[in-house]
Amino acid sequence: MCGITGYIDFNKNTSQQEIENMTHVFTHRGPDACGVETFYLDEFQMGLGHRRLSIIDLSEGGKQPMTYKDYWICFNGEVYNYEEIKKELIDLGHQFKSTSDTEVVLHAYDQWGKDCLAKFIGMFAFVIIHTKTNKLFCARDRAGVKPFFYYFKDGLFLFSSELKSFHEHKGFDKKLNPSSVAAFMQYGNVPGSHCIFKNCYKLKPAHYIELLLTNQDDLNQMFPKDQREYWNVYDSYNKPKLNLSFEEAKKQTEEILIDACNYRMVADVPVGVFLSGGYNSASVTALLQKDRSDKLKRFTISVPDIGLDEAPYAKEIATYLGTNHTEINCTHKEAIDLIGDLPFYYDEPFADSSAIPTTLVSLAARKHVTVALSADAGDEVFAGYNRYDYIQRYGKKINSIPSFMRYAMAFGMDKVPSNYIPILRNKYNFHNRYEKVKGVLKNPSEEQIMLSLSQQFTDEQIQRLFRFNPETLKTAYHSTELNRNHYSSLSYMMAVDYQTYLVDDILQKVDRATMTASLEGREPYLDHRLIEWAAQLPDEYKYHQGEKKYILKEILHQYIPKEMMDRPKMGFAIPIAEWLQKDLKELVEEFVDLNKIEQQGIFEVSYVEDIKKKFYSGKKEYDVKLWYLLMFQMWYEKWMS
Repeated sequence: MCGITGYIDFNKNTSQQEIENMTHVFTHRGPDACGVETFYLDEFQMGLGHRRLSIIDLSEGGKQPMTYKDYWICFNGEVYNYEEIKKELIDLGHQFKSTSDTEVVLHAYDQWGKDCLAKFIGMFAFVIIHTKTNKLFCARDRAGVKPFFYYFKDGLFLFSSELKSFHEHKGFDKKLNPSSVAAFMQYGNVPGSHCIFKNCYKLKPAHYIELLLTNQDDLNQMFPKDQREYWNVYDSYNKPKLNLSFEEAKKQTEEILIDACNYRMVADVPVGVFLSGGYNSASVTALLQKDRSDKLKRFTISVPDIGLDEAPYAKEIATYLGTNHTEINCTHKEAIDLIGDLPFYYDEPFADSSAIPTTLVSLAARKHVTVALSADAGDEVFAGYNRYDYIQRYGKKINSIPSFMRYAMAFGMDKVPSNYIPILRNKYNFHNRYEKVKGVLKNPSEEQIMLSLSQQFTDEQIQRLFRFNPETLKTAYHSTELNRNHYSSLSYMMAVDYQTYLVDDILQKVDRATMTASLEGREPYLDHRLIEWAAQLPDEYKYHQGEKKYILKEILHQYIPKEMMDRPKMGFAIPIAEWLQKDLKELVEEFVDLNKIEQQGIFEVSYVEDIKKKFYSGKKEYDVKLWYLLMFQMWYEKWMS
């Protein structure tokens, strides 16, 4: 895993220092080596920059930018099946100088063009330029594990693994996209292909860009529209469900999972596994350890003084499976102190507070290993989220309640703060869920339920929050790609989550957290073969009589006793309300200062003041709204001031 960046400048006005600065600014992504190449072609000037975290082929043979024939490549990620592809290419007459997967990608593109993407099992974002024809090819992996930002304005094309590179180029015009700011305040991230800055975009997962760089006018017409899709999760969801017994489904699912896990152990450096004590991570551990004589290195975080302590459960599982277990103990202060660094590493506004423990465990694990496997996407693939359970259990019941009664219930909840609800107020994430239930009561359609559960500010609240009328950005939440012939509410929710929450939140969080520590994160559940298979399984194999992740649990119970696993899901929860009331109150006063809000001219001062007053007067359900404001304000001061 690495960091890539570069530019194509039709004005031929970029200095060598700029491309070097663009590359060095994310040294954390690749501390092992740095490579920069500059080209002066007839039509434009080009620079490629690469920071290397050496994982496969630790020699100079894996150095980037890499060239072959008239091709140059900047590659970030891993293609796990590169050895098989390499053998196929050798049979076709190709010769290789290194044992690097990057070289295989370059030869594969030379041999098959864009069709090479269908052969890759892995996570990646890369740029290939052919200096004879001026053909540009950019691609991103199917799930969107590896980030890819790009910018185009006034003849300048920039690309990078992180936005911070763009700030190092004098031609980058950092103007806020107001609609993206509004989207961030709703979702806690800037979703889809959108970006916080104007003229700046994300290459969508499973998409590529292929352009002939002939002249600037052609590019003006093509960006940002020319993203082309090469894979779609709906292609699997829109197939008929498989007709097979549960036992056969379990057997084949286990085989795919084992293969996905084993592929992600390929490395020339030490590899470990994150173990939380839940089903997802326990299954990865169990399937990897079962045929290995050497003990896996397992890492679990414990921050007991903020209520985040799965260590006892994880230790019990690790002991049972015979793995080498490391418990990472962090303090409340360490977690709090990390908040000030978040705007640098999350250089587009990001508000998922679980970034804090994810970063802490990554920093600690990096002292022992260079690669760590995690279990992200297990919930999206095998129906693990509580919202799936809620809709299966209560969706029809809520829809059967007359609308006037639902609105009355929501109105009543507005009048009763969540902190006044006995017993429940002490439950995990209750205050946030309390606020979301109001939206579900007002509109219990499946699409609106997904939006209500995903958004912190409703459309109506967004109108009150901003001084302008923001445009609603198009996202995959509004997708109609699921065929009605194969439609189910479970398939709908899982497919939407795979294209929204997974890529915009989870994967962005894990990429930045692991890269903060110069640690490569790998996710077996994101193997595209697994989602293609699981999407075609009957719904009842994934959600069975109120049991989420049913087939995964049945697989795991072959290796770990059920009674050891049966406990409530803890998650990477941070006590946001408590922090905002105590430890972070000074930070709130500094950054969510009403004078600053007035000077920025983005938010309505009176509404921000209202949020602060309601929260500090006891309405804990406003904690996440205030946290989002704090995260944006801290980001703004870092990158816009």
